[in-house]
Amino acid sequence: MIVTEKAPAKLNLSLDTPMRYFDGSPQWDMVMVSADLADYITVETHRRPATIKVYTNSGFLPNDQRNLAYQAAHILRSRFHRKDGVTIRIKKQIPVAAGLGGGSSDAAAVLRALNNIWRLGLSLAELAQIALTIDSDVPYCVYNKLARVTGHGEQIELLPPQPHYWAVIAKQKISVSTPQILRQINYEKLAHLNNDALIKNLKEQNWLEATKYMGNVLEPLTMKYYPEIGRLKNKMKDLGADVAQMSGTGPTVFAICHTESRAKRIQNGIRGFCRDVHVVNLL
Repeated sequence: MIVTEKAPAKLNLSLDTPMRYFDGSPQWDMVMVSADLADYITVETHRRPATIKVYTNSGFLPNDQRNLAYQAAHILRSRFHRKDGVTIRIKKQIPVAAGLGGGSSDAAAVLRALNNIWRLGLSLAELAQIALTIDSDVPYCVYNKLARVTGHGEQIELLPPQPHYWAVIAKQKISVSTPQILRQINYEKLAHLNNDALIKNLKEQNWLEATKYMGNVLEPLTMKYYPEIGRLKNKMKDLGADVAQMSGTGPTVFAICHTESRAKRIQNGIRGFCRDVHVVNLL
């Protein structure tokens, strides 16, 4: 049986970390949304050979145990004692190592596909619990809907859909090490966000007021190494973005606009700063 799943990119409308757990991992408090920039994952099961194979059109991705999509297939197959072989084909459109959760979304798509193929009957909440063993962004990517994400990433509070908006997503030619950035966090100096106010306004569908509370507490850490991220963000604001900020640990910067014409204007205005630019809908 063959199933194809869409794996959208994620954006952090807010990203905060209140504390560090005893194991050293961050506690998260984030608001995440998916964008219509997506990979497409085709999953096929077969009896022979009983192995997991990953193929991709990107030369930057591993196709072995280091690939999150491979890990997703391995975990689900082991947990439910399946003997099938699994072939995964990934058509990459989300930039790699960009802070957009491409690998996590691919893994979530594999979980959904195999849940369907093997008729496991798992709810999205149950898949999200399994997903946490792969990466902290994978539970959200199981849902791909506007949500507050807390804890290690496994606590998902879905939020009401918002009015139609456009996003301009721009990735510069920078490679950011997420572990390096997370190690730099000084919790005593971190300027925390008011996510409760953001959630309140999103629930009331007061989008323009909500934008005042969006942000990413990791921006200063990443920009210390890559100041060009800040310059791109400021350029987007100057061109009229409703909000502009970094996603994840970077280096991607995104702008949100209430009209397509404004999004196109920003896209054209930053061509000199960045060539990898996408104008997409928020899902």
